[in-house]
Amino acid sequence: MSVFKIAVCQMLIEEEKDRNLKRAETMIRESAAAGSQWVVLPEMFNCPYDNKYFPDFAEEFPGPTTKMLSSLAKELSIFLIGGSIPERYEDKIYNTSFIFDFQGNLAGKHRKMHLFDIDVAGGIRFQESEILSAGEGVTVANAPQCPVGVSICYDMRFPELVRLMTLEGAKVIVIPAAFNMTTGPAHWELLARTRALDNQVYFIAASPARNLNTSYHAYGHSIVVNPWGTVIAQADEKEGILYVEIDLELVEKVRRELPLLAHRRKDVYALCKK
Repeated sequence: MSVFKIAVCQMLIEEEKDRNLKRAETMIRESAAAGSQWVVLPEMFNCPYDNKYFPDFAEEFPGPTTKMLSSLAKELSIFLIGGSIPERYEDKIYNTSFIFDFQGNLAGKHRKMHLFDIDVAGGIRFQESEILSAGEGVTVANAPQCPVGVSICYDMRFPELVRLMTLEGAKVIVIPAAFNMTTGPAHWELLARTRALDNQVYFIAASPARNLNTSYHAYGHSIVVNPWGTVIAQADEKEGILYVEIDLELVEKVRRELPLLAHRRKDVYALCKK
């Protein structure tokens, strides 16, 4: 199947986990009812994006959030990219995306590799490393339609990671991400279009909606870019669902007509995991 439908859920995140999970379930069910075969949730969809919340909201796997995602994926026969949640593993907390297949099985997971430690004068200061630990792996999951690369937010600023996912077969890249009101207006669309264009993939960045009642104000503007670098769907800052059709033949067409991946000078430079 070369054409399939994806729903990107731009959720409003609150300070109560149960309310967030109920909202996520409602949006997932609405997405499936509309014919979506893939459903994507935003970064930290069960938890406000703030270091002070991560330890209290963190769950081991399996836990209440991932059990809900697995159950819904199986019940609705969807491929579910579960945004991300704070994951507790041993004595560490990770920002982790759990991915479930049509049978509710874990198809993959990605722990955010690059921690968001920034201090922009007159803008924003945030230090994820005060609470979170960094993941290590490049994540490409096998959906029925095609391989999909998954990473999280700040990861999208690192072209090497996105290229590695592409070289491992990804034709769609999905990034649950919560850019803020400093970095979002400046870089969000630019980065999404650049990563799609450089790797000739569909690039999907799924943001939370902007909640002015929480300490962190997400930019919103969830976006889908095609392999030619064209924005084919973009939200505003409010809660809602983006529906898009992915055409894998377009990926092949663009790569055939402008074969930049084939033209890489591997005799001069190479990209490796270590």
